[in-house]
Amino acid sequence: MGYSLRMDKELASLEQKVQQAAELCQRLRRENLNLRQELASAQQQVKLLQTRFDAAKDRLNAVIDKLPAA
Repeated sequence: MGYSLRMDKELASLEQKVQQAAELCQRLRRENLNLRQELASAQQQVKLLQTRFDAAKDRLNAVIDKLPAA
């Protein structure tokens, strides 16, 4: 096999690997964006649940405070 043919095959292989790396990079960027959006949504849900929990705790404490002493 001639030098030029080997070089062409090596370059084609390298080109394919670079293309695969670029595609992987794009896929990981999309996945990262999706995960960031999911995280932001989950954090918002946590805040909402914490607010609801605090309100329920306050209502429960108010009811406890109204109970007659034993």
